[in-house]
Amino acid sequence: MSDAPPATPTPTSPGPVSTSPWQAARVTEIRVETARAKTFRLALTRPAPHRAGQHFVVRLTAPDGYRAMRSYSVASPPDDSGEIELTVERLDDGEVSGFLHDVVEPGDELEVRGPIGGFFVWEGDRPAVLVGGGSGLVPLMAMLRFARATDRADLVRLAVSVRSPGDLLYADELIGPGVTIAYTREAAPGSARPPGRLSADDLAPLLLPDATAYVCGSAGFADAASRLLVGLDVPVDHIRVERFGPSAPVGS
Repeated sequence: MSDAPPATPTPTSPGPVSTSPWQAARVTEIRVETARAKTFRLALTRPAPHRAGQHFVVRLTAPDGYRAMRSYSVASPPDDSGEIELTVERLDDGEVSGFLHDVVEPGDELEVRGPIGGFFVWEGDRPAVLVGGGSGLVPLMAMLRFARATDRADLVRLAVSVRSPGDLLYADELIGPGVTIAYTREAAPGSARPPGRLSADDLAPLLLPDATAYVCGSAGFADAASRLLVGLDVPVDHIRVERFGPSAPVGS
């Protein structure tokens, strides 16, 4: 995800609170996802089981004591490995994402705290419709991977809006009848869907009875996607939203 805080909660969402201590996490693997996004696999010193949809804070400390902190959603599904994966989109003015992309190598240690968040989580036991814009796909990917790992893929449907095939995270995993990709500017070769914004026609085939919808992306995307869902008669109290806010430090 981006250097922005993970999201501005909806009015019914409690704010992000973490009582977990800071800990060291060793970078075990770095994968390039797109030209502007990398996934960092971290081995936690003190394993902290997470739920699909939660995030961690990464804290960098300079030799002069200056600190910068940003929150990043967990892309990996809940498991007992003691490791997590954070997908980080590089921003042109992002001091944390720039450091992670340009400096960090496997074997390095990062300081992290988490998991954080209790509202935007999927426990794996109820139908879910996942709607992501750009890097808003990251926490939804944790949910989709969790569903597949626990043989509950029948409970989950996913729609993702992205500018072009080159911007699509986790492209090799986004296949199957329960996945819809809406390219807004440049469609994939052979795509039957022309470029354009996510529409009600894209979402309608994905709706499951009594499902909870999870929407994640920029404020504009989240608001537009939420309106589409309401227009398709999804109850407002069945829609959970995370909106990216402006880049800013998170609390220590």
